[in-house]
Amino acid sequence: MDRDTLAYFLEDLWSKGFKLSDEDVQFIYFGNNSSHAPEWKTIVAVNMTLKVQQSFDPSFFISILELISNPSITSKRKAYESIEQQLSIARTTRN
Repeated sequence: MDRDTLAYFLEDLWSKGFKLSDEDVQFIYFGNNSSHAPEWKTIVAVNMTLKVQQSFDPSFFISILELISNPSITSKRKAYESIEQQLSIARTTRN
């Protein structure tokens, strides 16, 4: 299995003890298919969702995936920078 695939990423999470429910996994694939995003962007969205929310939050995942689905985001670095920028904006508007 290719190490950069969504399936490998989810399997790796499972092996590290992070157990997503079947519904969560189905939702991740649904988000990937409906956004037409490359798998690497879906992996970034799942990764950031788990880091920020400490669990899988479907609405947060979709919002991150929609943000980075923009064709102008062409690398993981740009994706993470875009997410960090949005999170910073969100934090400052709450205060």
